[in-house]
Amino acid sequence: MARHGKKYRKIIEALDGVQEMSLEEGIGFIKEHPAANFDETLEIAFRMGVDPARSDQAIRGAMTLPHGTGKDVRVVVFATGDAAKAAEDAGADEVGFEELIAKVKDGWVDFDVAVATPEAMKEVRKLGRVLGPRSLMPNPKTGTVSDDTGAAVKQCKAGRIEFRMDRNGNVIVPFGCRSFEVVALKENCVAAIEALKAARPAAAKGIYIRRGTISSVMGPGIKVNINQWTM
Repeated sequence: MARHGKKYRKIIEALDGVQEMSLEEGIGFIKEHPAANFDETLEIAFRMGVDPARSDQAIRGAMTLPHGTGKDVRVVVFATGDAAKAAEDAGADEVGFEELIAKVKDGWVDFDVAVATPEAMKEVRKLGRVLGPRSLMPNPKTGTVSDDTGAAVKQCKAGRIEFRMDRNGNVIVPFGCRSFEVVALKENCVAAIEALKAARPAAAKGIYIRRGTISSVMGPGIKVNINQWTM
């Protein structure tokens, strides 16, 4: 059975009897009760009202948080020619094609986002076994397959995040760091809710978002009232 540290147990004690908080109250509580000594990332976990076993109800999308993620996003770009130059000028951490593909094929995945041109994808698809399990495969639906590599890199660096539903019907979205102001975290979280609503599959029926729970990466979950934004 998992054992939790002192800080975690104190937070649980402070939550004793609390069933639900408003989004702003929940964020404020997390800021006032740190679960770690570092600047933790905050996440919101959504329990979705769709069938994860049905491909026509799969949920996947991307968005740019209005106040960024607070993290240095490492971006690699698979491209050649002008597209490669544009990616370099936009601040990509590494740009290349054949040599970069070989490097990743050997197991190097020290990056957060991969971008590729449609032409490069012919070869990048062969990296499915390496990139797929880590959700790093470029995808047109999330804007990471594009001829405009400069714009794609800038969006990723500015706080662009991707989300997808797991096999248990949950979607987890990071929405900033504990050091952010409450207002900034709330606006980031609301933007994530809106992006998830926009990604609703046509086949989804009934209640789409059942509930939302926020937490820091090291802290316990807090059920929050998101009805105001999910109606």
